[in-house]
Amino acid sequence: MIEIINLTKSFGNNKVLDNLNLTINSGEVTVIIGRSGCGKSVLLKHIIGLLKPDLGQVIIDNEDVSMMDHEELDKLRLSFGMLFQGAALFDSMTVGENVGFALKEHTDLPEVMVKKKVARALELVGLKGIEELMPAELSGGMKKRVGLARAICNDPKIILYDEPTTGVDPVMADAINELIVDLNTKLKVTSIVVTHDMVSAYKIAGRIAMLYKGKIIGVGRPSEIKNTKDPVVKQFVTGASKGPITENGG
Repeated sequence: MIEIINLTKSFGNNKVLDNLNLTINSGEVTVIIGRSGCGKSVLLKHIIGLLKPDLGQVIIDNEDVSMMDHEELDKLRLSFGMLFQGAALFDSMTVGENVGFALKEHTDLPEVMVKKKVARALELVGLKGIEELMPAELSGGMKKRVGLARAICNDPKIILYDEPTTGVDPVMADAINELIVDLNTKLKVTSIVVTHDMVSAYKIAGRIAMLYKGKIIGVGRPSEIKNTKDPVVKQFVTGASKGPITENGG
């Protein structure tokens, strides 16, 4: 479904992505791991067309995202759902208004259909009937789930998760991991998860890809990544302080 070819992106003198190549299989959960600040979120922004590469391509369903105009990008983005790192809810809107926001802004669906889709999305994430609550009334874990309900409300083909377990306790993190796997199966979507949480990565991934110094340096099933012989990948997944990754490198 998604093919990333020789993707290169610099900000000033900082080359964040350097001829990066990765194929993301349809219907699978692909987890992209790597250190904080290594370019994982920049990669997501290229996939959804928020950033244009200096060189290279992102091909989705045989279409090059970097060559699309505004209208084509808007249409493409309706096939995506995205769970942002901090859930990114609008404080002044109810839960129901937050979840249905994209549908109201970008489609002509009647109000009654929007409400039905919102109710279904909230039920799928285990938050049935909370449409009238405000974000301030929610716990951190509930906010993540509402953010996820918003991501799935428009029946996306692809869901992007940016650090989905950051900022929640281990019990809630495990619940979110279960939810990602469950939704991937129920909704038959392609999921791309950016994280440095290896507990999460091993639990949810069909395949894991490691981003290091602008390139994907290893791709494999969780068992293959866990037992890797690559010194950089091994140091990262085991959390060792000594190895080729230095405090300022990677």
